[in-house]
Amino acid sequence: MEMVTVYLGLLRRGPRAAEWDERPHELEQLQEAHLANIRRMYEIGKLLIAGPCTDNGDLRGVYVFKTESLAEAEALAQSDPSVQAGRLWFEFHPWMIPSGVLAGA
Repeated sequence: MEMVTVYLGLLRRGPRAAEWDERPHELEQLQEAHLANIRRMYEIGKLLIAGPCTDNGDLRGVYVFKTESLAEAEALAQSDPSVQAGRLWFEFHPWMIPSGVLAGA
């Protein structure tokens, strides 16, 4: 079985999350920009899958990036407006999966 390396991004609650929770109108706009960024990464073929965790814990979501390197995945994560605002942050892990198990992998 051929294996490929993807980058598992665990999206976590950031150091400034509480500040954003107190500004619902601005948080709504930030969330819209966050979702637009997810669509952009998917459209350019770098993000294979992403979704939120729904238990309202520290772990906010999971992403799987198909990039040439961990550095490229980290750079894409830094393009997220919610990461830039300190509301969220990413933890990364190289992850080997069977080739073809995810579309694009």
